[in-house]
Amino acid sequence: MASQDWFDKDFYQVLGVSKDVSAADLKKTYRKLARKYHPDSNQGDAKAEAKFKEISEAYAVLSDTEQREEYDQIRAMGSGARFTTGQSGGGFEDVFSRFGQGGQQSADFEDIFSMFGQSGFGNQGGFGSGRFGQASGGYRGFGGPQRGSDVTARTTIDFVTATKGETITLQGEDGKPFKVKIPAGVSDGQRIRLRGRGRPSPDGGESGDIVVTVAVRPHPVFTRDGLNLRVTVPVTFTEAVLGATIEVPTLGGDPVKLRVAPGTPSGRVLRVKGRGVKTTKGTGDLLAEVQVAVPSHLDEKAKEALEKYAQVEPKDNPRADLMAKAQH
Repeated sequence: MASQDWFDKDFYQVLGVSKDVSAADLKKTYRKLARKYHPDSNQGDAKAEAKFKEISEAYAVLSDTEQREEYDQIRAMGSGARFTTGQSGGGFEDVFSRFGQGGQQSADFEDIFSMFGQSGFGNQGGFGSGRFGQASGGYRGFGGPQRGSDVTARTTIDFVTATKGETITLQGEDGKPFKVKIPAGVSDGQRIRLRGRGRPSPDGGESGDIVVTVAVRPHPVFTRDGLNLRVTVPVTFTEAVLGATIEVPTLGGDPVKLRVAPGTPSGRVLRVKGRGVKTTKGTGDLLAEVQVAVPSHLDEKAKEALEKYAQVEPKDNPRADLMAKAQH
């Protein structure tokens, strides 16, 4: 909008409200006019479109507290003033005449510009573009309909559903059911956005969204590591020392067999390719962490055998390297 319009146009009159109109009544009036003249409701009606832009311009200024204050000050100061583009190169001749002549004019010139903001005029933003120098958005940059509010919802699903995906039904805030597609691999705390399914716009704009936050129940055996699944697999002392072939569970499938190499320490991870979470972005693996199980009770025969082993086992101190590193 040209800067001249701040002097020429009475935005209060455009909206049909008084100068002391409250923010709530201003908004209510604008919504009513916006619905009436919105281009979507008046296809091909140039007059309606022009009117819509006019009321949007007015509302963009008056709905902003700071802009409204500046507009009121400029209108009060510049009643009857005109911007000119004469030989002097343009200026605010009628406005400046109110601030005196000579040396005082220089200081008042700066005061005028401080009122108009730092962005200047013309291509830099100037008047009527939201806050000075900033676009106001909306229909063709003139305010326009507001977007509807988002609606939030929560759902809790089990671990298997989170890994495989499923379409579930939730109840909306209006009591009506709606469906949500849970993608395979959804993680705990992830949000799913249903575009345009939220509350409608109060004045003909686009609807808001439904934002569903997903909570995933923990599994008694498996945990998630991205697309990988982790499981802790106990092995006996002799299996870890001598080596063994063991069975490892999979999520929703048959167990798989894994070879535990002789001398496998507790904490080593064995990988089963392709038995993790399957999604459109890829498939993870099953990571089986070996944990040496220490028996809590030994019968006399087992205890006697272990004591004999202790007499012949290597005498190397397994903590020697740890102690040496701790000294540095």
